[in-house]
Amino acid sequence: MILNIENQILNKVKKAKKGTLFFAENFINIGSPNAIRKALERLVKSQDLERVAAGMYVRLEIDPYIGKVPPNIETIAEAIAKRDGARIVPTGVYALNRLGLSTQVPMNIIYLTDGSARKVNIDNRSIVFKRVSPKNVATVGEISGLVIQALRTIGKENIREDEIIKIQELLKKEKPTKLAHDIRLAPSWIRAIMQSILNQPINEQRATIVGNITRE
Repeated sequence: MILNIENQILNKVKKAKKGTLFFAENFINIGSPNAIRKALERLVKSQDLERVAAGMYVRLEIDPYIGKVPPNIETIAEAIAKRDGARIVPTGVYALNRLGLSTQVPMNIIYLTDGSARKVNIDNRSIVFKRVSPKNVATVGEISGLVIQALRTIGKENIREDEIIKIQELLKKEKPTKLAHDIRLAPSWIRAIMQSILNQPINEQRATIVGNITRE
């Protein structure tokens, strides 16, 4: 019976692209929770699957040069959010890194979420989901959402002009409709930076941004 469950799980996994993440509950229609758990343990032992974190598994991609390619932190976080029906937004040093404003790669990746607060350990790293009010994860633009969190991390008193210029260039790549939506969710000093990108010609933006922040 256990062997049959193993085969069913493996067949289901093989139908998906390598690197796809699976949770134990994805196989709930195959057998009891205990039988699924034992079958997954055997598949990990046989190296047909890799255990990513508690209750999370993957059939790894194999690169001809570097070998096994583990899923990245972002992919894992997004898979958890999708499973939970939650929204997430990167914050802290990770948001700065994603935007190219910092070369530091934090060991603990922090996401804001409207789902459950939790910490997921991935080898020697971790993903921390910090529960916040829905407004804080209501951004719709990938770039503008990251910008808001990155600027919150830097702080109004610490923002440098070169960082403003870098952020300005990044925001130009955001869709105007998404930028306009996310502006309403930002603190006033961050809103000034984003609004100038939306409304003004590029040669007027830098002076206005710096001026608005200084006056606040």
